[in-house]
Amino acid sequence: MNLTYKIFQLKAGPPSLQNYMYIIIDNMTSEAAIVDPGWDLNLIKKFFVKFQVKPSMILLTHSHYDHVNLVDPLVKEYNSSVYMSRVERDFYNFKSENLYSFEDLDVLNLGETPIKCIVTPGHTTGSTCYLLEDALFTGDTVFIEGCGLCDKFGGSPEEMYESFQRLKEIILPHVKVYPGHSYREHPGTSFRDLSRFNIYILIESKEHFVRFRMRRTKVFSGSDLNMLDQFRFYN
Repeated sequence: MNLTYKIFQLKAGPPSLQNYMYIIIDNMTSEAAIVDPGWDLNLIKKFFVKFQVKPSMILLTHSHYDHVNLVDPLVKEYNSSVYMSRVERDFYNFKSENLYSFEDLDVLNLGETPIKCIVTPGHTTGSTCYLLEDALFTGDTVFIEGCGLCDKFGGSPEEMYESFQRLKEIILPHVKVYPGHSYREHPGTSFRDLSRFNIYILIESKEHFVRFRMRRTKVFSGSDLNMLDQFRFYN
């Protein structure tokens, strides 16, 4: 497959809240975008220096602090354009210089690379996944091992279920998934493989999905090594 882009990943943040940030570079124009710049400005700037690129776009999956923390300093440094779904922007009153909003299924262009914006509410009201030819950046919607919390302000397990069903219809099996956090498996696992072991993709019933996502458990939210057993218990 001859792709129009390259993907690089950076990992940073405090030990209890490690985030993945992704940089997309268009092969034809060398235009760059960064997804969810949350931590370590120096790390990000060193990357741009090393590859001799500048971020023309900042793509935000949602407005939580650990995903948007470095938006303002990056805009100040590079005059980047910032993108967030309209519903996320309006609901959380998110503000930034150079901020542009989009609607569900709008397409952004990074040089010769089209990026489809799929609004996937559930973790937040206007969470977004960004789809490229063979990559899906999911923020806190889809993790390799599970899905994001739905109990914070604007979250909804019912909407998360609907978002998962929609992604199952849209995303092709070969597409690699790049989440905002990873708890055991590495980012870049194919949607085909997620469909075999991610419990939230396997659950077909909305009632079961909601009950399982909102269960009372001390197991951390992103991954549970015994998810299938827990689902059988709660089911």
